[in-house]
Amino acid sequence: EFGSRIPHSPDPTVAMVPFFHILTQLSYSILWPLRDLNFGDDLSRNRVPTSADTDLEKACYSLPWSPSEYLSLSDPLWAELESISPPPMPERCGEQLPDNIPMAPPTPALPYKVYSDVDLVRKNLNHDKFKLVSSIQEADILWMFGHFKDFSSLTPNQFINQFPSENVITCKDLMASVARRATSGSPDSTPKWLPETFNLFYELPRFVHKFKSLESNCHDNTWIIKPWNLGRGMDIHITRNLIQVIRLSQASPKVACKYITDPVLFHREEIGQVKMDIRYMVLLVSVNPLVLYVYNVFWLRFANKPFSMDGFHDYEKHFTVMNYREEAELKHIESHDFIPLFNEQYPLYPWDGIQENIFQMLREFFVASCSEPSPAGICHFPQSRAIYAVDLMLEWTGPDEGCGCQSIQPKLLEVNFSPDCVRACRYHDFYNHMFECLFLPDSHHSDDLPVTRLL
Repeated sequence: EFGSRIPHSPDPTVAMVPFFHILTQLSYSILWPLRDLNFGDDLSRNRVPTSADTDLEKACYSLPWSPSEYLSLSDPLWAELESISPPPMPERCGEQLPDNIPMAPPTPALPYKVYSDVDLVRKNLNHDKFKLVSSIQEADILWMFGHFKDFSSLTPNQFINQFPSENVITCKDLMASVARRATSGSPDSTPKWLPETFNLFYELPRFVHKFKSLESNCHDNTWIIKPWNLGRGMDIHITRNLIQVIRLSQASPKVACKYITDPVLFHREEIGQVKMDIRYMVLLVSVNPLVLYVYNVFWLRFANKPFSMDGFHDYEKHFTVMNYREEAELKHIESHDFIPLFNEQYPLYPWDGIQENIFQMLREFFVASCSEPSPAGICHFPQSRAIYAVDLMLEWTGPDEGCGCQSIQPKLLEVNFSPDCVRACRYHDFYNHMFECLFLPDSHHSDDLPVTRLL
């Protein structure tokens, strides 16, 4: 690629920027001189982004082109670290709310009329209290796949399956900021159920300092780098290379999360001890008062190769999302079958106790996410209902409180809006359960509705 070999310099001779031509769908690199140049003069460009304001930020971005001893922990520049503000809570959504938010939720007549552009809803919702309709205008409930922005367009008697400002939990950078509110300490402290996370756009110097501190103390320095707002395992990298992290942060907005190096593994007879993660469906009925349920059925996802702390490029060893890889095996175990298998593999750690810790984590996280007014928190809107897929892992911690024994700590990975529910519908009466819990009052819930109220 032309321009990739032009070296970095803080005193550059040229500038170069990417340019995308919409009509031809082609990308270009545009270069222009910053001073008069003669034939044979060297070209150089400043690869430090213009968003870097302080000398410390500029030094961190310069590390890929600097000597290995550059910016050591004893460098006076680190004094600037205390003046770097925590990441802001940006208002990204451009949502429109009505001038007067209704005080109470709608009370349409039964059966509730449902409009949805989600094929799985249209095929699987057959609850006798709900009726599918073909137009938005006649619907009592709108269940939409894409992000809904214009809440002011709803009639007073319509529900929507989204909350205003819910992006504070579904975008990974904002989710970490929200989760930190769950601690009673400083805003920079991290709850025990959240992997240490850095927003690389705003917190690169903090991350570099943490990385160098771990390195100097010979502690594990493995990080997983994720885009702010992508799913399905896309553009995720596991690395111990600081230079790689810095360069990845300039490709697109990303967060760096401490990699879980000692996960609770699951024994697959045909393979061995593999990594797994767990997905719970959380149902948010109301923000004020906070009413929260969790679906009693949860989903397991498994790696296809034995886990070890090497070969980070090997997707089937370190990742569990196999749904979208045609060549990969998708191991399916129902939650009711998984529980006795887990108890057999870990008899000292019964699943009931672990799940209660998971539920407590969910309570703390959603209380934190609703503790600030919009746009810093989820907005109270009586016409909103929503389900979120919460992905988590289990990590060994300890020894705990001097007893010399290990414990299992749930770790929150991400929260997903409009999750893939193909497996949920294949094996369960999923959308009938979701709609009954979200839209019908508690007094109308069937006795066997498989949900647990958390708040």
